[in-house]
Amino acid sequence: MQSFSTLDPDFETRFTRLVNARREADTNVSGQVSSILADVKSSGDKALVELTQRFDGYSLIDEADWIVTRERMEEAYGEIGSELREALELAASRVRSYHEAQLPSGRDFIDEAGVRLGAIWRAVDAAGLYVPGGRAAYPSSLLMNAIPARVAGVERVVVVTPTPKGNSNPLVLAAAHVAGIDEMWRVGGAQAVGALAYGTERIKPVDVVTGPGNAYVAEAKRQLYGVVGIDMVAGPSEILVIADGENDPDWTAADLLSQAEHDPSSQSILITDDEAYARQVQDSIDVFLATLETGKRARESWDKHGAMIIVNDLAAEAPALANRLAAEHVELAVENEAAEPMLQQIRHAGSVFVGRMTPEAVGDYVAGPNHVLPTGRRARFSSGLSVLDFMKRTSFVQLDQDALNAIGPAAAALAHAEGLPAHAKSVEVRLK
Repeated sequence: MQSFSTLDPDFETRFTRLVNARREADTNVSGQVSSILADVKSSGDKALVELTQRFDGYSLIDEADWIVTRERMEEAYGEIGSELREALELAASRVRSYHEAQLPSGRDFIDEAGVRLGAIWRAVDAAGLYVPGGRAAYPSSLLMNAIPARVAGVERVVVVTPTPKGNSNPLVLAAAHVAGIDEMWRVGGAQAVGALAYGTERIKPVDVVTGPGNAYVAEAKRQLYGVVGIDMVAGPSEILVIADGENDPDWTAADLLSQAEHDPSSQSILITDDEAYARQVQDSIDVFLATLETGKRARESWDKHGAMIIVNDLAAEAPALANRLAAEHVELAVENEAAEPMLQQIRHAGSVFVGRMTPEAVGDYVAGPNHVLPTGRRARFSSGLSVLDFMKRTSFVQLDQDALNAIGPAAAALAHAEGLPAHAKSVEVRLK
């Protein structure tokens, strides 16, 4: 874990190194992924059978081995217990409500030249959702991907999920039931993304692929962008906590570890104006790590990628540092009066959690906004998953004779200037 202060003479050098550090997965997987995708494209289901046996130790023989039926999803929903059922339903309800408010409106108007202009928003025909099924099997991710697709109006929502040794996570199946999934395939990895993009004998292709996965899944999405749309190429999780010395150190420690436990490549950073408080947080982290089931993984993440930054003036310095980090999650663990001005100054973040009583983990499950967020400083230019990832906008134009007479000559002039006389002619033959 790194610890340094803005008063250190080498602060700028060390902070720049922290900002620029890449924790992405090994790019050497690109060659393997290319080979897998080529195999799926050329051999379809045969390739899926061979690759699923090789990577997951699972045999795809008859139809029952390939799919998870709606009956099995409903059965899993009944198996998980009332507390978890209620939690899934609450999460789904809040996520649905938040994303319904994102639905865009079309436009249709006539401008001063008499030209009718507008745009129509439509959902894609089919969306494919990747749901991890190995160490990271998260029903919350299924809800966060499936519900925006349904709200957008996607008619065919397809889930692919690996089932190592044939084992499915009952909570994931229950979440699929809550989300109304009716097509779920027992395939995973880069080969599943390839199947969604290219289609196979059994799996029809989709238009958009979303959802988290390992390095192979992320690389497959990167390589297939253009064949299908994708949400983003996600990297390891991140959290930046901005906290003053009045915050409970146990709360801050738990918040930092909430992302560290995801993966050894995850990153947790604390910015505070109280050095003694930072030491208290470190003590709390040590205590928690001794008892957490995920302690080994979280310890590796914290030791390799964690950081504590001491600033002189939290309000004046922290927002600018946060903007340079452009973290996936940012917590403002300060009084609400101090948090609001900071919120307005933070321009680059996947999602911001405002005030002492707003842990990022609530956002992972039941707050409402999507938890699929940009990582690796991509918050500088991209946003979290939304209904817009499952929709596209078609513009339209309509002119009558008067409108064409008003703006057509300018179009013809520009076409001639660009050396495209047929463009100009198509306008000029209509002009009066």
